[in-house]
Amino acid sequence: MPELGQEVEDFKYNTWHVTNWRHMDKRITGPEFEAGVLWNPEDPTHYIVHHAHHRFTAEESDWGFTMFYDLRKLFSPCEGRTRPLIENDSTNITAFVRVLKDPTGVLWHNFINYDSKKETGYVGLKNQGATGYMNLVLQLFYFTTYLRKAVYQIPTEDDEPIRSVPLALQRIFYQLQTSNTPVGTTELTKSFGWDSLDSFMQHDVVEFYRVLQDNLEGKMKGTKADGAITKLFVGKMKSYIKCVDVDYESSRVEDYYDIELDVKGCRTLRNSFKDYIQEETLEDDNKYQTEGYGLQDAKKGVIFESFPPVLCLRLKRFEYDIQRDAMVKLNDRYEFPMEIDLEEFLSQDADRSKPHKYLLHGVFVHSGDLHGGHYFALLKPEKDGKWFKFDDDRVTPVIDREVLEDIYGGRFPNANPTNAYVLIYIREAYIDEILSPVVHDDIPEHLKRRLDEERALAEQKKKEIEERHLYLTIKVVTAEKFKNHQGFDLANFEDRQYPISDVHVFKTLKSETYGVFKEDVSRKFNIPSEQVRFWVLVNRQNKTVRPDAPIPENYFNISMEEIHAKMTSRQNEMKLYMEVANKPINDKNWFPPIEGNNHIMVFLKYFDPDKQSLEGLGHLYIQKFGKVGDYTRVFCEKKEFPLNTPLKIYEEMKPNMIEEMKPKSTFQQSEIQDGDIICFQKALTEKEIQEHTTAGRICFIPQFYESLALRI
Repeated sequence: MPELGQEVEDFKYNTWHVTNWRHMDKRITGPEFEAGVLWNPEDPTHYIVHHAHHRFTAEESDWGFTMFYDLRKLFSPCEGRTRPLIENDSTNITAFVRVLKDPTGVLWHNFINYDSKKETGYVGLKNQGATGYMNLVLQLFYFTTYLRKAVYQIPTEDDEPIRSVPLALQRIFYQLQTSNTPVGTTELTKSFGWDSLDSFMQHDVVEFYRVLQDNLEGKMKGTKADGAITKLFVGKMKSYIKCVDVDYESSRVEDYYDIELDVKGCRTLRNSFKDYIQEETLEDDNKYQTEGYGLQDAKKGVIFESFPPVLCLRLKRFEYDIQRDAMVKLNDRYEFPMEIDLEEFLSQDADRSKPHKYLLHGVFVHSGDLHGGHYFALLKPEKDGKWFKFDDDRVTPVIDREVLEDIYGGRFPNANPTNAYVLIYIREAYIDEILSPVVHDDIPEHLKRRLDEERALAEQKKKEIEERHLYLTIKVVTAEKFKNHQGFDLANFEDRQYPISDVHVFKTLKSETYGVFKEDVSRKFNIPSEQVRFWVLVNRQNKTVRPDAPIPENYFNISMEEIHAKMTSRQNEMKLYMEVANKPINDKNWFPPIEGNNHIMVFLKYFDPDKQSLEGLGHLYIQKFGKVGDYTRVFCEKKEFPLNTPLKIYEEMKPNMIEEMKPKSTFQQSEIQDGDIICFQKALTEKEIQEHTTAGRICFIPQFYESLALRI
């Protein structure tokens, strides 16, 4: 059986001795097995073997081979064998079953319905398409809890996440801490001004590591977090040139945030450090020109004055290949330890009061080549905790071999394009402070409040979506909403070309009765329910939305779903007009009956040329056979005009059809029906028309409606 690199927990084998092969039934069942060997019992060197490995689950409880060997070849020597597999009508089938230890619980896992938070306690980050490199850095900074606390100390209460890197980062950190599902990073990329895929692809993990550090360092200045980046990540190194024969040295001490180490020719991390501080001799034609001593033999090199508490080591996995005239990736084997003492690489004057023992905390891994690949991170969130693999939105446990041996890399014939690219070590003397737990008080109250509210809102929205099929959306137009509406119809419900009206919206259980709905809405407006009647608005053929008929009172115990199906079946939602009666028309009724009645309910709008606006005046019951001109006094009363004020009266038929009504025609002759809209204005004198025209004002209702279409 092949070696799979896993510790064996148990091993069994079973041989099925098959005799009388030619006389067996067409289908026969032997012992169950995962993998096995078909071999000649007279000569075991003649065999056929297949291998398989599988994680058995409730969904995949059976595993094996659908095809094992060609039946036509069983009785004759072939494929280099001198004897057949079946000889003397007999053969052996042996099953070898090896049970492997699975310390992580994810060996050969298919990750269907895998829950990172449940299995590991941590959640991943969503990949926006090309932001895998960014997710590594965010997870590293999140688990560097000293830095997380410092980020929380940056004032952001008045910031917007898509314009503030610190706030966007705070939000990501808090969500990583509290969410049960992968966290999005869109706000952070927008706060950097990255809106396109091209913007994301201009960075790699090391570049983004420094970009984010620089940004935070600038935002922390003058705050409680000032200096946190320097304290955690900045060390000092000295570059020097020292003469061999005279007492002369030129040196310069500089800060560094990370160290780039050679992979090629080094094989181990310690060798890379030795190579980094290796002195170069300046002699012969390359002597050093000094001030006062002329050309001198000298030693040139660098030495470390200090190492930071969090040490970032960049491995030179990419280099220029002269022969190919291109950048290539080095997959050379490169070993690094779980812990390393760096004291030997310090200058003689360096502070050695505390040990310089460093513990591996994280590895950024690159899989692939220069032109395409994938990043993931291996991180150890707690000092004495386990290692985990953070691969975008999935988090899985890993064992030490996966952190070391599996990502050391290797060249042909053991080439491994999945290898370590960045190493993060933490100085043991400071690890308790750097990885100290984040407590409730470390998190800004405004951040908790805002995100908790957003989470509650998202949960409510999710619940509404899940329960949407149980509810009916009902939009209600009141006299007040109609009064302030500047447009066509009673309100604008869905035409995005114009401002959508702010009508009252109710989410009602479909099973709720009309009586319950009516009581609830009446209570909201503090109006006795007997003074309320609801008219159903329908979409007319001319594209207008008008009241068509009131909901009958005998529907009191009928569900809203049934009423919707009966009266507005072609609409996804119900639209209602709430008619309110101020006084009863008789001892029993507040509203006039509809059936067999000569009354029509119409809506009035008044146009004011001085204000250049429409005003909804509510609804009015008129006689079918009454003449339009006879209602002039009624319309004047609505606006408290003198009763003899001359008016011009129009019907709002549809947005592009506003027609003047004939005073001597009856409303029936004018084809007025329930829900129609009548508009009126004062009749203007020639002088008034001239004044309005000079002032650039519209004089008449039809032209005003035309302007509405052009204005919006």
